[in-house]
Amino acid sequence: MKKDANSEKKPTRKNSTPIVVRVTPEEKAAIDHHARQTGHSTSAYLRLLGLGYAPKSIVDNKKVLELAKINGDLGRLGGLLKLWLTNDARTAQFGDNVIRSALARIEDTQVQMVEVMKSIILPRSEL
Repeated sequence: MKKDANSEKKPTRKNSTPIVVRVTPEEKAAIDHHARQTGHSTSAYLRLLGLGYAPKSIVDNKKVLELAKINGDLGRLGGLLKLWLTNDARTAQFGDNVIRSALARIEDTQVQMVEVMKSIILPRSEL
């Protein structure tokens, strides 16, 4: 006896039984927000939670703090450069070499910041 081609297919979620959960608009917004933080749809997020998985956030808080420190460094360097450009008396002793060095450091810091930004969002395979 030949098997029907449709009987071998796995069931899809599209035709499966939905679970209805009533929530307030605030709760729905919070659930949607948490789902976005993990890179999942709301349905996928709730399914993962319901099956006992803890979806990981796609934002790495340590990397965010590292970015904040780098941003502070850039701000300080920018302030020094601004003082030099306004011919402030406090920066009169700095020559072109010092300023070029500061500019190079700013560029290096920007490269470092871009690398940290790239690593903040975890690859979807790690979720």
